[in-house]
Amino acid sequence: MSMRLARSIAVIGTCALWAACSKGGSNSDSAAAADSAAKAAAAAPTTTAPAPAQLNDANIAALLDEANMADSAWGAIAVSKGTAASVKTFGRTMERDHHALRKAGQDLAKKLNLTPAPPSNDTLPQTLQKMSDSLNAQAKGPAWDKAYIDHEVAVHQSVLSLLQTAQGAAQDTSLKALITKAIPNIQAHLKMAQDDQSKLGGAATSAAKAVPGGDTTAPADTTKMAKKGGKKKK
Repeated sequence: MSMRLARSIAVIGTCALWAACSKGGSNSDSAAAADSAAKAAAAAPTTTAPAPAQLNDANIAALLDEANMADSAWGAIAVSKGTAASVKTFGRTMERDHHALRKAGQDLAKKLNLTPAPPSNDTLPQTLQKMSDSLNAQAKGPAWDKAYIDHEVAVHQSVLSLLQTAQGAAQDTSLKALITKAIPNIQAHLKMAQDDQSKLGGAATSAAKAVPGGDTTAPADTTKMAKKGGKKKK
């Protein structure tokens, strides 16, 4: 697994931990937990990640299937538990788009006679399940909306990084084309999530802490929103 991919998976795991922490306690406690978890995620790739290894097409198919399945499921939860109209709309979009992306990947794998096989040290299913459990356990309300959207910003930054890594590693031209087609969709999802995040109170600072040293494809907008959020708090 590449160092960049290891960091992406660590970030998703951090989101799950942060959301679990936000289920109870004060905002300051949740922020402290998020900060600690983010620091742990930043350190993980350099201390616990295995030696970098090239992803093969079977690995890529498995990882993308896992990510699409999870975000589609989280979207369905958001439709049910979200209170802000924008959060419900975003959830419907995630449920629809990631289901379509997953089906496209499965159809291509079948066409190529490719059996998805995650890397041997893949822990993504467990971390994604933790996030699902946390979203289901938290009471609906503004705090739930904020936790979900903050999580979606960080996860889409990570998924975008994963897609960019996979785009370079994919050997089959059809798989590479599928990834290339998916990237603009994920970028659009990220922009939608960042816009919602700004509307829900400028929570970008928490998301920025969740992606220390991560891909800089989109965090520039997140940084701007963090500054706006800081001004509102004053």
